[in-house]
Amino acid sequence: MTSQKNIVILISGGGSNMAAIVRAAQREHWLRRFGGRIAAVISNKADAGGLKFAQEQGIATGVLDHKAFPDRASFDAALAELIDRYEPSLVVLAGFMRILTPEFVARYAGRMLNIHPSLLPAFPGLHTHQRALDAGCQFAGATVHIVTADLDHGPILAQAVVPVLPDDTADTLAARVLTQEHLIYPQAVARCLARQASLQQEAA
Repeated sequence: MTSQKNIVILISGGGSNMAAIVRAAQREHWLRRFGGRIAAVISNKADAGGLKFAQEQGIATGVLDHKAFPDRASFDAALAELIDRYEPSLVVLAGFMRILTPEFVARYAGRMLNIHPSLLPAFPGLHTHQRALDAGCQFAGATVHIVTADLDHGPILAQAVVPVLPDDTADTLAARVLTQEHLIYPQAVARCLARQASLQQEAA
């Protein structure tokens, strides 16, 4: 088997994208194929619903309340320390509602992924679905990208497109986009693992 590649997933809420990744890892045998293992799910909120799901799957969980820290830098430093206990090959942001410091991003450069509910570079930031409706877009979607210091501007790994329907609201559009997020995010993570495994074999 390829040497183990730990994945740490960060969440702030229900963690539906995290759950989709965990299920894909199980269904597609990531451990056997790539050495890929979901090592931990970490949240900045103790009441995040996704923590219970992770625990039920036998995945280690952790909570680090950002409100307990005086500033963003000190929280990020403590978060990095917690993540690094799992020696991650990939850090996956799945609804982690924190803007990260450049130092934190640099620490995991090239191996931290995020998913954004728009077709980047369109509509970075918040309220993407309402902004797409307000702009009269005929299509919306989601983007998986590598995290860089510039918010929602890293290299694109995967995108999914959904039509905007005449009677759409921000909520109905968000729900339709989310179903696609659950498909493309696990695919993008699997491709990253496959790439890491390939590079590892070439170096061996």
